[in-house]
Amino acid sequence: MKVDVFNLKGEKTDSIDLPEEIFAAKVNVDLMHQAYQRQMANARLGTHSTKRRGEVRGGGAKPWKQKGTGRARRGSMNSAQSVGGGRIHTPKPRDYSQAMPLKMRRAALRSALTVVANDEKIVMVDNMEMKEARSSELAKALKALAGDKRTLILVSDKSEKNENLIKSGRNLAGAKLLQANYLNIRDLLSCEKVIIPLASLDVIKGYLG
Repeated sequence: MKVDVFNLKGEKTDSIDLPEEIFAAKVNVDLMHQAYQRQMANARLGTHSTKRRGEVRGGGAKPWKQKGTGRARRGSMNSAQSVGGGRIHTPKPRDYSQAMPLKMRRAALRSALTVVANDEKIVMVDNMEMKEARSSELAKALKALAGDKRTLILVSDKSEKNENLIKSGRNLAGAKLLQANYLNIRDLLSCEKVIIPLASLDVIKGYLG
């Protein structure tokens, strides 16, 4: 698949062929769904907790005698039908994480990148290094490259050469910066444009190629 390469002004500077094994792979929707479900599950903290009958305070004495009152028999005020009593079948801390083999996760990423490429959402950029950290300059560049669409910018790494780019993108509402080796199914499928500098493409080739 041949795509154009632009500079930060939105001007075409070159054309390259995207590797077919990554951007023209077989699309497996079920695998992408499984990878997405795994990522969302692994993001859950699982710290929710409610008190059950044995954990609420009080309830040691029988509230009224067993017979002769005309009321239903009760042994404790900690039961669930009492105000302030314990709860039944409510959540306790647990681990929601799901396992998925590395080969399957990478195959899901290839499928997602293929979908993004087929939908013409990929914007290749020759170089995104910035001389100084200025959000306004990056916003102007994104306007030229992606318009007003939700944009995912893949950064090759967190080295000094990308420091100004990372600082400039922190406060941009419609853009998200992500290291190329942290590419994930959720961010890929939730954006409208994916900006990939040539240096980040080399990183993606390194583990998906």
